Amino acid sequence: MRTFVHGAAVWDIASPQRPSRVAGVTMAGFRIRNLNALRTVPHPAFTLILDFGTGSSVVDDAAGRQQRGSVVAGPGVGSGGAVWARGENVKCVQVRLSPVIARAVLGVSPAGLDGTVMALDDLWGPEASRIREQLGDASSWQDRFALMDALLARRHEAGPKVDPEVAWAWQRIVAGRGLVRVDGLAAEVGWSRKRLWSRFRSQLGLPPKRAVKLVRFDHAAHRLVAGEGAARVAADAGYTDQSHLHRDIVAFTGVTPVAVAGEPFLAVDDIAWPSGGTLAKPHVSRDLRLGGSVAGRR
Repeated sequence: MRTFVHGAAVWDIASPQRPSRVAGVTMAGFRIRNLNALRTVPHPAFTLILDFGTGSSVVDDAAGRQQRGSVVAGPGVGSGGAVWARGENVKCVQVRLSPVIARAVLGVSPAGLDGTVMALDDLWGPEASRIREQLGDASSWQDRFALMDALLARRHEAGPKVDPEVAWAWQRIVAGRGLVRVDGLAAEVGWSRKRLWSRFRSQLGLPPKRAVKLVRFDHAAHRLVAGEGAARVAADAGYTDQSHLHRDIVAFTGVTPVAVAGEPFLAVDDIAWPSGGTLAKPHVSRDLRLGGSVAGRR
């Protein structure tokens, strides 16, 4: 376990020693003594937080609603700086799920989770309580990761899979870091625009244009955290100019590019998440037939 200090915040962070058996899953363990008003920065993945310590975490949204303990959040949660997390003596396992596998793992259509936070108990019922008890009883972080991985693998195997064409469209967006023409995706898989847009939204939880903007923002935000200048990031990430980047950062986070570069949760990505805070670049099959019969799977 490593320790990260950011101002008054002290994070103890654990990472799995081996990757998940389910492609599209990354995990980290956190022990935070004082989680004081942490801004939730949007990310292009579904996030599960399984809180099992003696303390308790609280997530507040712009409407004044609160979710305590274990939660699931959809892609883009926190847009506009509207969602904050807080708590004391928080101990949790956090899981990031690629939208390609979220429907199978969560067991529900992800469309209702776009940009929202809900209690994990409302989604999984008694199974959420059982896994929290097992996490609390486990003797090490690696045992906890193994428990979670077994659960995620079982749910993924039993759950519904997305269409290969939809998975391929997502992979194209991620591999291109959001620099793709969404109008061309349907033609590439041999579907109508209406069909792809409908399936993409219902199976992945967000529409293609929002997915493109979110993936591009995530890439730009992490480059800012890495210390790169806003002008260079704007040019390389496909923004029209630096002002365009500034507007996008503010729209997603509620703060300027200079401020977002110091956000503590983004700053721990290199420590906590094997992929450095972004979804790993996927393999896309060369055998995609435009008729839609074969597509690369993640």
